[in-house]
Amino acid sequence: MTRARGWTNRALARVADALLQLGLWIGAYYAYRLVRGFMDGQTAVAFDHARGIVEFERNIGLFFEPGLQHWIANNMSWLIDVTSWCYVNLHLLGTTTFMLWLYFARRESFPFVRNMFMIAMGIALVGYMVFPTAPPRYLPEWGFTDTVSNFVGTHTANTASVLYNPYAAIPSMHVAFALMIGLPGAALTRTRWLRPLWYFYPFLVTVVVVVTANHFWIDAALGAIVAAMAYYGASYALARARPEVWSWRTRTQQAEAAA
Repeated sequence: MTRARGWTNRALARVADALLQLGLWIGAYYAYRLVRGFMDGQTAVAFDHARGIVEFERNIGLFFEPGLQHWIANNMSWLIDVTSWCYVNLHLLGTTTFMLWLYFARRESFPFVRNMFMIAMGIALVGYMVFPTAPPRYLPEWGFTDTVSNFVGTHTANTASVLYNPYAAIPSMHVAFALMIGLPGAALTRTRWLRPLWYFYPFLVTVVVVVTANHFWIDAALGAIVAAMAYYGASYALARARPEVWSWRTRTQQAEAAA
């Protein structure tokens, strides 16, 4: 009877912890998405910033996004639909699935990765408020096409836009999230042939956000910088504060520490 009660108590504690982690994740995620409320009255600024990025890329000779999008539309039109579907579905679904897998299958690594995501979303909130930027799909005069609206329909796209900040192009959190999924996933997988797929995921997401005209390439680069900052913050600030809980550890490392 005592053994059964002990197992039940451990199970209840784990369920409670899982609900807490899920609540933290959902709360942080939607806080960073709903920050659009702070962007009221900054539409003109967001468009000015976007046009400034166009000028910057043109000045350094790397304004290639419209040409790439048109080439793919003319030569690989199926890829337009694939990337549009990925943009609509992959970010939230892929990230949530990864975090659930991490919690239940590689729990020893969950706190470190969770902390990375929290730091990254905090940095992104600051970036969105300090430098609101319209995505390139809002600049058809520069040759961009809104492939996602064409794919799901304008009404659906406009309805969905109520749930997120439309002027949050910098930094690209799609790319930041993808890096914080792909690199830990590759390090934690026990199946060698799956590692290239984990490494490929950030590249795929970068292609998706550029081809769908939701981000400039420079937004993607800044997203990668945010991911790097989140890694160093989780490694050299939070992990030092609580090394026994928040440091990066695999199951092997955890077993060695306990030995």
